[in-house]
Amino acid sequence: LPERDRADLKRRKLLLEVTLKTYWIRKGSAFSTALTRAETELTPEMIATGSWQALPFKPYNFSALGLPPACGHLHPLLKVRSQLRQIFLEMG
Repeated sequence: LPERDRADLKRRKLLLEVTLKTYWIRKGSAFSTALTRAETELTPEMIATGSWQALPFKPYNFSALGLPPACGHLHPLLKVRSQLRQIFLEMG
């Protein structure tokens, strides 16, 4: 359809444009019917025997966040200051 006719039909809600996506799926070079789990750690035994060269390793995620640090404790003087603020807030 010409652009002008298509715009007219869309405005009158007689035309609905739909986008179709298609994918071609093929077997890649790493295709296998057996499920294998990728190794996550390199152990001294793997290095000693040389088996690490034939094993698939999981890629390392450098953007992952670490564990949050354990909460610390307030310094004794800061604890007294926060208690004094609480007292003044309750009074005021």
